[in-house]
Amino acid sequence: MKIGVIQIQSVLDPQHNLETIRRFLKQAVDEKAKAVFLPEVFYSMSDGTKATPFLIEGQNEHYQAIRQLAQDSGLFILGGSAATLVEGKILNRSYNFNPAGEEIGTYDKINLFSCDLSKHPSHQIIDEGKVYSKGNKAKLIEVEGLKIGLSICFDLRFPELFRTYSSQGAQLLSISSAFTVPTGKAHWHTLVRARAIENQCYVVASAQWGKHNDRLSTFGHSLVVDPWGEVIADAQEGEKIIYAEVSLERLNSVRERLDVLREPRPYI
Repeated sequence: MKIGVIQIQSVLDPQHNLETIRRFLKQAVDEKAKAVFLPEVFYSMSDGTKATPFLIEGQNEHYQAIRQLAQDSGLFILGGSAATLVEGKILNRSYNFNPAGEEIGTYDKINLFSCDLSKHPSHQIIDEGKVYSKGNKAKLIEVEGLKIGLSICFDLRFPELFRTYSSQGAQLLSISSAFTVPTGKAHWHTLVRARAIENQCYVVASAQWGKHNDRLSTFGHSLVVDPWGEVIADAQEGEKIIYAEVSLERLNSVRERLDVLREPRPYI
């Protein structure tokens, strides 16, 4: 299956972001991709001190705008997240739609980003827990026979989540992200490749890139990594869409050669 991965520089205004995404989706249709992955908070990027005012609640106009991306393009729209109000709590929720615009599963970010970058030139202390409530449940979806484990950004640093997915049959891990520049430079490629290698899964890590506002700049380098840990697509910097082929034949070949997906066991 051919997939596309969109890397954008989201801002607060959803209409600006949607216009950029629609342009890339038209290219994906021309390239005969079947599914396109979006990054974290693609719909509206706040400054991290408070939530965006453009919250999804139920099936309001913001929900419908995201759903329409799938309907209009005829593509699976996967992975990307948006701030969502549920029972008075704001969640960072991943939305996934089939080409008919039908929802095929959501995932709420479990591990919220907390990082002290005060010694970095950005002088930032970021604590998502002051904005969002955390999710509490992993989520697998299926697309064209491909089992996909969903995650968002800081989840990348918690390998037990991804081991849970691979033990439940996941063949691809989606990690939609908005990694900061300093943490991205230090850890992004290593962590994404590690999740692919240790779980023998494809990893699609769709990312934000660039300066979004006065407080937040992100690293970019959206990645597609194969089950052997080889980077088969890297968006590097800039707004763009990249493509890759996902092959179950390749995945099965890796798993047959190297036996690591064994039953979880206690070591202490």
